[in-house]
Amino acid sequence: TLDSIIRAVPASLRNAMGSLKNAGNPWGGAREERINWVKDLAIPSVNGETEILYFSCCTPAFDPKMGGVARATVNILKKTGAKFSILGNHENCCGESVRKAGNFSLFENLAGSNIKAIHESGVREVIVTSPHCYATFKNEYPSLGGDFTVIHFTQYLARLLNEGRLTFKNSFQKNVVYHDPCYLGRHNGIYDEPRSVLESVPGITLADEINARENSLCCGGGGARIWMETKKGERFSDILVEQAIDLGADVLATACPYCILNFKDSVLTMGKEDALKVMDISEIVDEVME
Repeated sequence: TLDSIIRAVPASLRNAMGSLKNAGNPWGGAREERINWVKDLAIPSVNGETEILYFSCCTPAFDPKMGGVARATVNILKKTGAKFSILGNHENCCGESVRKAGNFSLFENLAGSNIKAIHESGVREVIVTSPHCYATFKNEYPSLGGDFTVIHFTQYLARLLNEGRLTFKNSFQKNVVYHDPCYLGRHNGIYDEPRSVLESVPGITLADEINARENSLCCGGGGARIWMETKKGERFSDILVEQAIDLGADVLATACPYCILNFKDSVLTMGKEDALKVMDISEIVDEVME
């Protein structure tokens, strides 16, 4: 019966769906709290000169462990002279997880709201932090009327690099292993841009995971799994953290909020905080641009 099916859905996923319906995000945060991460950054409102919208993703906006990723992105946009703004409280979750979980009507409501807000801004280029936002905006929104260009931030950084607009002042003397997020790599074929950006960082020693690119192992957060608990001993993120340490990494770098959350949780539960740091590419670039 429908009731038995609903009861079989993990409570954490049901809670995320309820929050998405009521507040436009899966984290249970109030809608007006969505811009708390940005309040002291003086981001200009959308105006006639705005060329780019930055769509932060719910995870950096609401999870205190992830706010540094969005802030690093904004810092880089400012340092490189980008004419950008954000949607602020008009921004909703992209809806990727809830679509994968099978709630298509809620997905279409979230998508419709985002499409309307982006179109009303008049800005045609959207930069995203999350590969899940990227895949959804690029592959799902056009059929719902979404008419704009979406770029993952690593693609934008690679573009700046090619144009000679990404300059570094500091050295990053670390051994770094890069993890390919599923929704950036396998789903959308973006492998080279993140690596080209990392390779350009002074002092860095960069390596791939044991299984990289199209063979990369999922962190365990895709397909709405981020909202479901995985038993200890069955977590892909634990395997990837252990492998990174075995490869001699000081830093496990990636370009996806879900990957970072899972890796940070694994580092904590495995007691490896002193052995490995988890960072988004934007955080590394921001650090060396200071």
